[in-house]
Amino acid sequence: MSLPKLAYLTGEYPRASDTFIQREVAALRGLGHKVLTCSIRTTGAEHLVGPEQRNEHAQTFKVLDACKSPLRLAKAHGRWMKTPGRYLKALALAWKSAPKGIKGRLYNLIYFLEAGVLADELTRQGVDHLHNHIAKASCTVAMLASELSGIPYSFTIHGPDIFFEPHHWRIDEKAARASFVACISDFCRSQLMSFANQQHWDRFHIIHCGVDPARYLPSKHAGNELLFVGRLAAVKGVPVLLEALQDLPKGWHLTVVGDGPDRAELETQAKDLPVDFVGYKSQTEVAEALTKTDVFVLPSFAEGVPVVLMEAMASGVPVVTTQIAGVPELVENGISGSLVPPGDATALCTAIGALLDNPESRRQYGAHGRSKVETDFDISHEAARLSSLFTGYHAGTPPKGKRP
Repeated sequence: MSLPKLAYLTGEYPRASDTFIQREVAALRGLGHKVLTCSIRTTGAEHLVGPEQRNEHAQTFKVLDACKSPLRLAKAHGRWMKTPGRYLKALALAWKSAPKGIKGRLYNLIYFLEAGVLADELTRQGVDHLHNHIAKASCTVAMLASELSGIPYSFTIHGPDIFFEPHHWRIDEKAARASFVACISDFCRSQLMSFANQQHWDRFHIIHCGVDPARYLPSKHAGNELLFVGRLAAVKGVPVLLEALQDLPKGWHLTVVGDGPDRAELETQAKDLPVDFVGYKSQTEVAEALTKTDVFVLPSFAEGVPVVLMEAMASGVPVVTTQIAGVPELVENGISGSLVPPGDATALCTAIGALLDNPESRRQYGAHGRSKVETDFDISHEAARLSSLFTGYHAGTPPKGKRP
């Protein structure tokens, strides 16, 4: 069975915070797929933190940059106007799937212009299938590009934030028109099922985000080093972590990897604590930091299934995180980590302290965590499952069942 040529589209690719997409693309290429990467916006320099990001950035098609050329924009849409029925049908889809209000209509018309340029590029490149990650605005562009070009599309839905505004993002319409939907967890799949027509449920498959366990070498964790990796935004719960650490007996040290809109405020909150803010780091640098970490902490209020937890667990580092959404599908409380209620600084402090005080628990949690990642979240296995979906749906013989 021949492998279809793929295009991957996200709003901004590559980003330092979305290394899981880069891993997935690399794994699919390793399986023999040709993958054209596409990004609506051009990635900021702050995200190009390692050779992986810089290499991907250099070869990624930037949609908005192409749209800035009036000639390119006119030629692309002129191409699709030659089939007026299809063109008008795609334009009608942009109008009917737009969020409410004048602003929503205007944005969808802009997405339609972008879709015309993207569809032209995909056709010129001989792409067989378009895949989107995140399922927000860039997925709207993917849906419209598919309507214009006839190239089928699919998407990976993560959550949880898209489920806060499912009608705004028309995930029902996107799911109905997609060849299939890859859901990162059972929880995520169930949320999509809440808004999509039942006749489409059999095309919602579970494909985990994943990591390469071989890249993360377990080492001894016998100190008091804590690590957080993530965007510095309210949803990640870092203020709760800093509050919890104020009541922890002295001797610990926290490294915060990441950046975001709340960094300055968080640095102020942590000014009297042994906390270092080090900004974004490359995949290699994060893996190195994990070898020096004793407990990994992620106190988020909303998540899908955090890849950064997989990285920590692959490194044999015990994790303390919140009992939300799909996290329990990765972290088993009392076996591979500690789950605490979101927003509860006291429970968070207790869980961190218990692990720092018990090296044997850290060792056991770390061993179980790595085993879990090797079994259920290995990127090579997940990419093979995703490849079977691309290949099967392209050939008209899609795999059966939610977990291919």
